[in-house]
Amino acid sequence: MTSADDVASRGLRTDVKSCCAAFYGNEWVHRLLGASFHPGGLSLTSRLGAQLNLGPSSHLLDVASGRGATAIHLVQTFGCRVTGIDLSQPNIDEATRLALSGDRPDHVSFVRGDAEALPFPDEQFDAIICECALCTFPDKPAACSEFTRVLKPGGMVGISDVTRNGELPEMLAGVPAAAACIADARPVAGYINLLENSGLEMQSVERHDTVLNDLLNQIRIRLLSAKVLTATSDFDLSGLNIHIAQDMIRSAAYAIQNGTLGYATFVAAKPRRASMRRNLSRE
Repeated sequence: MTSADDVASRGLRTDVKSCCAAFYGNEWVHRLLGASFHPGGLSLTSRLGAQLNLGPSSHLLDVASGRGATAIHLVQTFGCRVTGIDLSQPNIDEATRLALSGDRPDHVSFVRGDAEALPFPDEQFDAIICECALCTFPDKPAACSEFTRVLKPGGMVGISDVTRNGELPEMLAGVPAAAACIADARPVAGYINLLENSGLEMQSVERHDTVLNDLLNQIRIRLLSAKVLTATSDFDLSGLNIHIAQDMIRSAAYAIQNGTLGYATFVAAKPRRASMRRNLSRE
């Protein structure tokens, strides 16, 4: 029997997912964040791709692929095949359009779907990448379990995400902040626990706190420019409250300065069955 708390919890998770999909599908978000939404941009994407040992024979799953910047970049850089999945249909449509106009359209495709219930069979992918998105998933253990399920034995997962240590200011604690990769971020140890509890083995953890501050400064500059453009032209920022956005940026900058917010990458691997059998035979 389903309790009222269960129903309420599912409703909240749905609200957060819907908010995130709408947030990242909004045109003004793309104007403020640029083609690559996550801190560190495509440079950090390339670093993760190298750590995942991507190559021409690799089939990569890009979870929360947005408008396809990561997927298309990794195809061009490593020659791998990439399947992107995102909850926003406008993002899927735009990513598909960009891929078809690129150099290797046969190497990349995009599908609409939920990271907490991936529409793929077991052990399909050689690697998974998820950039600045895990912290926005309402059911993070379910998403990590799905990563493990669709990954081949010996395959690797690369995560980059906002980290949080301590309480956030009230301005950064609501659903809009969750969509902006802040409110439900975890400590470094929290992400490690999520990955290990899903059956993955940690390979590396790297701190990249400075890239978060760099992205925030870029957003601040673009927001000021957008404010001028909305007053002097037909530049459309419908759905964005500039004053609230500026308050969030100030709160986030303070949280970065005092060490509450940071950024890190995590690489983990799915154990190979053969090595597991060898270990058991030795015991």
